[in-house]
Amino acid sequence: MATNANTGRVSDNPAASRFELVVDGKTSFLTYTRTPTTLTLLHTEVPEDLRERGIGGALVEAALDRGHADGVRVIVVCPFAREYMKKHPRR
Repeated sequence: MATNANTGRVSDNPAASRFELVVDGKTSFLTYTRTPTTLTLLHTEVPEDLRERGIGGALVEAALDRGHADGVRVIVVCPFAREYMKKHPRR
């Protein structure tokens, strides 16, 4: 999973269907659903006092990396993830 020196390491928690990142003892997450051919990003949540630190972006990057590694189509429903991807297009 993606690692950022400022935020830590994102982990995939398949039992909860979410990518997670713990910073300062608080858990941020990006929920998803999976099928054999898709990874759908549903909702990103970062505690208010942890915002503007790149945590949401780290979660989105980790999800995109996982989708690419698994060879599945990534469907973005989450408004935050959609905006993040517009601002940070991948090549």
